[in-house]
Amino acid sequence: MKKLGMLNSHIAKVLADLGHTDTIVIADVGLPVPDGVPKIDLALRLGSPSFEAVVSAIAEDMVVEKAVLAEEIKTDNPEALHYIEHQFAGAGLEYCPHEAFKQLTRTAKAVIRTGEAKPYANVILQAGVNFGK
Repeated sequence: MKKLGMLNSHIAKVLADLGHTDTIVIADVGLPVPDGVPKIDLALRLGSPSFEAVVSAIAEDMVVEKAVLAEEIKTDNPEALHYIEHQFAGAGLEYCPHEAFKQLTRTAKAVIRTGEAKPYANVILQAGVNFGK
């Protein structure tokens, strides 16, 4: 059994397979998953697991060079926005309209669905490279 790091075998595989600029999506319970994009469903109940808990666990194991958020998060979910700004302070942050965000999810390697039930609690994480820094 694995001792540390990501224990979910599906997520661990996706993270291990990521190359530079590949993306994954961490989504709230309502974000549609495009056909053909694998969904890793962690949702147990509304609110569980939370968006923040899942993002924090992923961030421990993934080099993130950019995070993409829907513009609407700024007005409709400032709590999640502040969390992402803090969590990825060293990465680039980009914003786009929610409809464009949904289009971007079509090229993700996976969508990880949380139980989060707050609006726009979604983020696209773009993989960076770990050169042993």
